[in-house]
Amino acid sequence: MKKTLFIALFFSAIIYSCGSSGNSESTESGSTTEQTPEEKQLAEGKGIGHFTNVETGAIDPTLQKKGMDLFQLKCTPCHRLTTEKLVGPGLKNVTVRRKPEWIMNMITNPATMTQRDSAAKGLLEICLVQMPNQQFTSDDEVRAILENFRNNDATK
Repeated sequence: MKKTLFIALFFSAIIYSCGSSGNSESTESGSTTEQTPEEKQLAEGKGIGHFTNVETGAIDPTLQKKGMDLFQLKCTPCHRLTTEKLVGPGLKNVTVRRKPEWIMNMITNPATMTQRDSAAKGLLEICLVQMPNQQFTSDDEVRAILENFRNNDATK
């Protein structure tokens, strides 16, 4: 009786340990680890920050104009809307290279992005200067800058 109970418990333990929760990833060693929301966001190329899902459609001309004004005020000391590198990289085709969430997270969360996001780390290695946080007053301002980038990239 004890032998049968031991065998049943042994096989139950094996079956339980082989199960999958559906929310884990296998590593090379065969163990599983939970992926945090931040790690998932990084893996999806969205960067780190509170922008996790940005819906884009037709470019909003009013928002784009506001974005151009904000860009000229806060961004032109370091960036151009061409391929020219100034202090920071040229931003032509940034919306082709990066997801909207990544762009908006980089604008609002540059220090954390350059510490944790591989693309942002690469930009820091090239530019050698940490992008300052511009302290935008609302997410709408950051979205306006994104609209300006989208408009710039759509223009031939």
